Amino acid sequence: MSKKVVLITGASRGIGAATAKLFAQHGYDVCLNYKSNQQAAESLQSEIRSLGVKCLCVAADVADEAQVVSLFEAVDHSLGPISVLVNNAAILKPQARLKDMSAERVNQMLCTNVTSAFICAREAVKRMSTQMGGQGGVIVNVSSVAARTGSPNEYIDYAASKGALDTLTKGLAMEVAAEGIRVNSVRPGLIYTDMHRDGGEPNRVDRLACKLPMQRGGQASEVAEAIYWLASDKSSFATGNFIDLAGGL
Repeated sequence: MSKKVVLITGASRGIGAATAKLFAQHGYDVCLNYKSNQQAAESLQSEIRSLGVKCLCVAADVADEAQVVSLFEAVDHSLGPISVLVNNAAILKPQARLKDMSAERVNQMLCTNVTSAFICAREAVKRMSTQMGGQGGVIVNVSSVAARTGSPNEYIDYAASKGALDTLTKGLAMEVAAEGIRVNSVRPGLIYTDMHRDGGEPNRVDRLACKLPMQRGGQASEVAEAIYWLASDKSSFATGNFIDLAGGL
């Protein structure tokens, strides 16, 4: 039986890095995609290889179609057929109200957070689909509880991008269900990751945690566990579904 292969976009930090480690612990060969943080990605690569699995590190801007095609071809060549795609790559811009958002900001947000997931999912489906000679597979999209809350006064552009990702999850799940491919999503809430620094408030989770029913922020490892479950055979009858990891928010 061939080894399972997972490709995780935006894997150099946060939820992506935690997910990569968890899949490696379960025996998956791993492709770490990153855009610019080479040092972090290569450090994680060494850690994963120490677990006795293969680990490929590929720099690619997944908002760029040609780079995505090259990324998947690198996985084909070095690791073999992809079993799981985790669409995790995303950006967050500094907190702002809509009245202060430029078209450039909104377009960059949509291209990086939405178009990338479409292109990566397309390449995964081409390889996984039983109608195209594949063995089936799983796609897990990393959305956000912001898709439900709208993130007013802070990140409505980010929230809208995640709403689009939720629609992709539902539509693609139905489109490829008969081709051996399951498509699901996790929606994290306030999670301790470096992304909040990108938004201009590194301590945002601590500020808001007391407002959550569970009175605390979440850890990237907790999100990784949900992603792994959705990718595993234990969720074999689940597709088009969402797991909210938001402490009751």
